[in-house]
Amino acid sequence: QVQLAESGGGLVQAGGSLRLSCAASGRTFGPYTTGWFRQVPGKEREFVAGISWSSGSAFYADSAKGRFTISRDNAKNTVYLQMNSLKPEDTAVYYCAARFAYQVLDDVAYWDYWGQGTQVTVSS
Repeated sequence: QVQLAESGGGLVQAGGSLRLSCAASGRTFGPYTTGWFRQVPGKEREFVAGISWSSGSAFYADSAKGRFTISRDNAKNTVYLQMNSLKPEDTAVYYCAARFAYQVLDDVAYWDYWGQGTQVTVSS
């Protein structure tokens, strides 16, 4: 079992920045891949970014490319999502997810563990 705890959400004006953190505990050894998803009421949860355990390669949704950066600190079992140039349409609950596999996949069905989510609100 893996427990994930997000932090760092909040209210920010458009054009501002936030950094989300996701701390993993429990079974954190082995090849697990971490990602960020987001969800707004009435819509499906969507992929934002992911980082491969094996290569450290990062993958982004088109909406995040050029503005968001995912990174990880293996020693701290923590993954970060740096979000810059935020837009009102980035407003959502952001979830950290993990899967025991090498690949980053953008389908929520392939992710095994989820955090409780952290609210990000971007005002215009």
